[in-house]
Amino acid sequence: MTRPDARETRSADQRASDLARDLPALIAHAKSEAPAMRDALADVSPAAVTDRAALVRLPVLRKSDLVAAQAARPPLGGYAAFRDGQVRHYFQSPGPIYEPAGRGADWFRLGRFLRASGVGAGDLVQNCFSYHLTPAGMMFESAAEAVGASVLPAGTGQTELQARAAADLGVTVYAGTPDYLRVILEAADADGHDLSRLTRATVSGGALFPSLRAAYADRGIACRQCYATADLGLIAYESDAMEGMIADEDVLIEIVTPGTGDPVPQGEVGEVLVTSFNRDYPLIRFATGDLSAVLPGTSPCGRTNLRIKGWMGRADQTAKIKGMFVRPEQVAELVSRVGGAERARVEVDRAGEQDRMVVRLEGSGMDADAAADAVRAALKLRGEVVLEAPGALPRDGLVIEDKRSYD
Repeated sequence: MTRPDARETRSADQRASDLARDLPALIAHAKSEAPAMRDALADVSPAAVTDRAALVRLPVLRKSDLVAAQAARPPLGGYAAFRDGQVRHYFQSPGPIYEPAGRGADWFRLGRFLRASGVGAGDLVQNCFSYHLTPAGMMFESAAEAVGASVLPAGTGQTELQARAAADLGVTVYAGTPDYLRVILEAADADGHDLSRLTRATVSGGALFPSLRAAYADRGIACRQCYATADLGLIAYESDAMEGMIADEDVLIEIVTPGTGDPVPQGEVGEVLVTSFNRDYPLIRFATGDLSAVLPGTSPCGRTNLRIKGWMGRADQTAKIKGMFVRPEQVAELVSRVGGAERARVEVDRAGEQDRMVVRLEGSGMDADAAADAVRAALKLRGEVVLEAPGALPRDGLVIEDKRSYD
């Protein structure tokens, strides 16, 4: 097992002290150097934001905000804080939305993940992430450079050639989506190539099913995964302890009720918000649109940072009901309108050939008529309203559950 570094093993007290120093500095920097952040945080005093409790009072930044801002203020919408000439790459993701990369070493910080996976000098990484427009290929390229490994920049496709190259060059590490490695291994088997030197896989960008991980293990390949995005770089990663995913040292993760910025109780599923301490691109309370939950305790590997359970679905649960879009933000507004309400869940299915909406409100002391009025005001639709006792709704992160079959 790769030994953690000093930052990864900080005590809870040291982490709190460092956060009290770093969080105000980040916010002050963002307000000073990123025009859009200056506008969004105009009423925020950086000195007052020293911990998670204070951070909760800041607005949530959503990808839709970036898209709109980039259209109005290209190329990066005023959210970047680069000095002239310091952007090394621009990338394009579906939307389209544009992301930068700076000139610093391992700018996306995935070297921490490779190091935790046992990758280092002497390894040859077959990088099967795309190098075209999107940043994943360069994210793993810079990570391999940070840990001293060599790289075969394979990209995607040409599987038979990839299998031969892996055998001829003695590739020791695969980097790519979880399922593409299986395709390469099958091609190698079919053509008689020996890939026995390939003993580690570092994956992201898709679901790593337990059966697939086990199949790799049966071939002597230890498969580890990370959670990263084009906007934020590394968010969390697995270690050999194989208990959840450990937060990167340069981000702060919050788990909130979808459509809001309100933290959920520890262990409950919610949307992942990330504050990045990257001073080139200081995104604060950025909503990833992904669901996860905090895993209590610390990792047996010795790394002490917060752990999450990994990717647990999408928080963007927008559904079209009776021709109208209903979004998580509207469900959050509904809760705020109903006295005594603590949670809500919108369920939609079909009754005959029509959509049927049931709104379940959890809380105490709620008034049924007032709740029905609030549903119409917040969701712009009529539906059945069911008042539930505290604790009745599932804690699975869903605020809109679409039960309709589209088969």
